[in-house]
Amino acid sequence: MNAAVRSVARIALQRGCVPFAIHEGYEGLVEGGEMIRRLGWGDVRGFLSIGGTVIGTARSARFRTREGRLLAAYNMIKNGIDALIVCGGDGSLTGADLLRSEWKGLVDELIGLGKLTLEECAHLREHLTIVGLVGSIDNDMSSTDITIGAFTSLHRICESLDSLCSTAASHQRAFVVEVMGRHCGWLALMAAISVGADWVFLPERPPPLNGEKYGENWEDEMCEKLSQNRKMGNRISLIIICEGAIDQNLKPIKPDYVKTILETRLGFDTRVTNLGHVQRGGSPCAYDRYLATVQGVEAVEAVLRSTPETPAPMIGMNQHRITAGPLMDAVKLTHEVADSIAAKDFKKAMDLRDPDFTRAYDAYIESHLIGNKHYPVEKQLRVGIIHTGAPAGGMNTATRIAARLCLNRGHTPLAIKNGFSGLCRGEISPITWQQVIGWQTMGGSELGTNRDHPLPVPGTFAASLDITDAYATSFIDCGRIAYFLQKHNIQALMIVGGFEAYTSLLVLDAARGIFPAFCIPMIQLPATVSNNVPGTDFSLGSDTALNTIVESTDRIKQSATASQKRVFIVEVQGGNCGYLAVLGGLASGATTVYIPEEGISLDMLQRDVKHLNERYRYEETHAEKNEGRVIFRAEAASTTYTTKVISSIFRHEGQGLFDSRTAVLGHLQQGGTPSPLDRIRATRMAVDCIDWIEKAYGQACENKSGGVMYQTVPGYTNKPEHAVVIGIQGADVVFTPLQELLKETDISKRRGVKAWWMGLTRLIKVLSKYYYNEEDFVEGA
Repeated sequence: MNAAVRSVARIALQRGCVPFAIHEGYEGLVEGGEMIRRLGWGDVRGFLSIGGTVIGTARSARFRTREGRLLAAYNMIKNGIDALIVCGGDGSLTGADLLRSEWKGLVDELIGLGKLTLEECAHLREHLTIVGLVGSIDNDMSSTDITIGAFTSLHRICESLDSLCSTAASHQRAFVVEVMGRHCGWLALMAAISVGADWVFLPERPPPLNGEKYGENWEDEMCEKLSQNRKMGNRISLIIICEGAIDQNLKPIKPDYVKTILETRLGFDTRVTNLGHVQRGGSPCAYDRYLATVQGVEAVEAVLRSTPETPAPMIGMNQHRITAGPLMDAVKLTHEVADSIAAKDFKKAMDLRDPDFTRAYDAYIESHLIGNKHYPVEKQLRVGIIHTGAPAGGMNTATRIAARLCLNRGHTPLAIKNGFSGLCRGEISPITWQQVIGWQTMGGSELGTNRDHPLPVPGTFAASLDITDAYATSFIDCGRIAYFLQKHNIQALMIVGGFEAYTSLLVLDAARGIFPAFCIPMIQLPATVSNNVPGTDFSLGSDTALNTIVESTDRIKQSATASQKRVFIVEVQGGNCGYLAVLGGLASGATTVYIPEEGISLDMLQRDVKHLNERYRYEETHAEKNEGRVIFRAEAASTTYTTKVISSIFRHEGQGLFDSRTAVLGHLQQGGTPSPLDRIRATRMAVDCIDWIEKAYGQACENKSGGVMYQTVPGYTNKPEHAVVIGIQGADVVFTPLQELLKETDISKRRGVKAWWMGLTRLIKVLSKYYYNEEDFVEGA
C-alpha cells in the first residue's frame, strides 16, 4: 500500500495535481485538520520497502453515518480535494462509492447550513471522482487476478511454513496451520501448493473430495490420505486451514478439531499454529511493489480522464494487463461468492473465482495427493526430465510436480541427471514418490544442471543459427544423445531450463529427419533468472531472483542513506536481457537503469550525472536529508562502461556532492529458496506439460506421419507442433512450436525480440524526479 501512495503522489505531481495523504482512513477524512496533509516529492521517500501503511488505516464508525460523511465532504472541499483514490478492500471501496453517490446532496446541505459558500464549492459541487485500488491480502476481489498485498502475505506464510516443516521433520510431527481468508481460500490454496501441504481446507470447496465414497465424512478421507502419505515415506504431515473453512453443511472446521482427529485416530504428535497478523506484516515482496506502482500510475490517469457520466473505476490486473472496470460491479461479484457459499452452491463459488483458482486447485489435488488415475498400459509413457543451463528457483518444484503427476497416472518419470552429458553417461533412473519429498522448497537443481549442449547437425536449419556461443561449456554429438534416448526407451522429453534449453531443443528438433529417437513429444519449461526465453512473459526463477535483488538493494540503500551522499552502482545478472535490471530497479526505487537493449553512451552518463548533481544540490540548499541512491546496471549493458568505470565517472563528476560505490550481486540471484510465485508457476506449468505430452503422444499414435518405415512405432512424431515451448502469456498458458518462435528470437543476443516490460524504463525515471522540478510547479495547476 505504501508503494501505491508513493506512485500516486509522484505521478500526481508530475501531472500538475496536488496530492494529499488522508491519515487513518475514513476516520481521518471525517476528523480533518492535521489528518489531511499535502504531500511533496520527498514525503514519500523510502516508502517502497516499508510494510503496512505509513499513512495509517482505521475502521470509522462515524463515516458510516450521514453526519460523518457530511464532515468528510466539508473537509475535502476546505482542502480543495475533488478526487479520492481509495486503497482497500470491498468495504472501503463500497464506502467510497456511497460518498460519491451522495456528494451533490452533501455539498448542497453544507451550503444550506452556511458552513460553505457557493464560491468555495463552485468547481467541486457537481461531481466527486472516485478511483479504487484493491489492497487485500486475501485476494478476494472479483474482476482482478491479484490484489495489492496478497503475494507479500503469501511470502510471510511460506517463510513460516518452511520453518515449521523443518522442525516437524525432526520430530515426525503433524502441524495444523490456520491462515487468513474469511470467504476466500486463495492464501490457503497457494500456500498448500507452495509448501507441498498434505491437506488443505477451503471455504469454496468443502471436503470430502470424493463424495461418492465418503459421503459427508471428510474425517475418514483425510485420515486415509495422511496415513497413506506416511507409509510412502513422509516424516511430517502438514494441514492448512483457511480461517473461513467449512464442511458441506456450513459448519466451521477449526484447527483444534482437526488436531484431535489426528491424535485420536492416527496417533500423530500434532501441534496447532495460528499465524495471525504475521501474515499482514513485513517488507513488501518484489511483485507487490511492481503491482502497486503500476496500478498507482493508472489510478492517477483514471482520475484525469474521469467524467460525471462514467462509473467509478476499480484498477485491477487481468492477464498481466492493468485494467479499469466499474468498481461496484466488482464489489457485487465479490459479495456473490460469499452468498453462493452461504447457499451451499459451492460450484458457483468456484466459478466466480478467476479461472486460475480452479486450475490451481485441480493441479494441487492431482500432484500432491496420491491417486489411482492410472491410464491403460498402452497409454503409459516413459517421460524423461532433464535440467539444462544455469540453476533457477522452481526447477525442483516443476520436476517434483511432473514426476508425481506421472506416477499418479501410471507413467514412468525418468530423472536424467547432469544435463545432456549425464544423459550420454547413462545417468538415468526412475523417479519415485519418496525421492521428491521436499523438493518444492529447494533451490538449485537436484537433478544437476550444466551448459553442455547438443552439437548442431550439419545440413540442418539449426547449423545456420550460430547456436555455438560462448555460454556452452561443451558440445555433445546428437548421435550419442539419440542412442541413449533409444536405449532407455524415452518416449517423451521435458527440458527444464533457460536459453540453452531452448537452443538444445532447436537442435534436437532440426535433427529429427536424421535421428528417429528425436521424433517424440518434446517440450521446454522455461527456467532462468534472466527471463530471456521467447514465447513466455515469465520464466521460473525470475521472481526468486527479483526478490533477492530487492532484498539486497534495500540493505544497500540503507547503507547509502546512512552515508547520505552516496550512490551505489548495482550490477545484476540477466545476460543480454534487461528484465532483472528493469523490474528490480522499479521495485527497488532505482534512480535509473542501464540495460543491453539500450546500451550505454557517454551522453547517457552525462545526463545521469547532471541529474544526480541537481538532486544532491537541491537537498543541500533546501536543508533536506541527503538520500542514498542506487543505479542498476545489467551485466551485459556495455563492454566499455563497466560497473567500476561508471562508478569512477560518477565519483569524479559528482564534484564532491556525492560519493560512488559498486555492488555486484552475482550468483546470489540464482540461489536461495524459490519464491512462492515461482513455486506456483512451476506447479501450474508442470501439470500443463504432462497434459500436453499425453495429448501429443495420443495424436501421434492416431495420426501416423512417419511413412512406411515408422508407421508401426507408437507415438512417433516429427510434426513441428510436437516440439514446443510452454509459456505464460497474460493469464493463459500457451504452447508455441519452436519453428514459430524463431521469428520472435534474436539468437545472437540470446533473447526474444518482444519485451513487455521495456516501457517501464521511462517510469523508473519519472518516479526518480527526472522530469519534475518543484520550482516550476504552479499552485492550483
